[in-house]
Amino acid sequence: MKTLYEASSTAIGGREGHVTTDDGKIDMELSLPQGLGGKGGKGTNPEQLFGSAYAACFGGAVQMVAESKKIKLGDDMSVTANIEIGKTKDGELQLRATLDCYLPGVDIETGEQLVNKAHEVCPYSRATRDNITVTLNLLLDE
Repeated sequence: MKTLYEASSTAIGGREGHVTTDDGKIDMELSLPQGLGGKGGKGTNPEQLFGSAYAACFGGAVQMVAESKKIKLGDDMSVTANIEIGKTKDGELQLRATLDCYLPGVDIETGEQLVNKAHEVCPYSRATRDNITVTLNLLLDE
């Protein structure tokens, strides 16, 4: 792989610690969610951070695919990533992701093509492929 960009993050103290990036752009407290046995708290958690990153990356992939097909997307297009953590039947922790893609002004067929192609090229989708369940939803205006 030819590296185009590298990011460095450090987590101290695990899920109830602190996370920072080498450039200082992220400097956040972490809290263990109540659903995982923690107190909750005001800090973020790995699932929220992963969901934020996946949503942003997938949205960029949708935009890249649309641009390559000369399809104009509105500024209000969005991707919401819902990240679940649970246990498999063998008792191992596992993630599941649902990506809700809102592409206003795009017809259903075009929207599905964009979302499916984005899922092929998005680095986060490629990293999770065959490792976690990822559900893609195309949200439409009523």
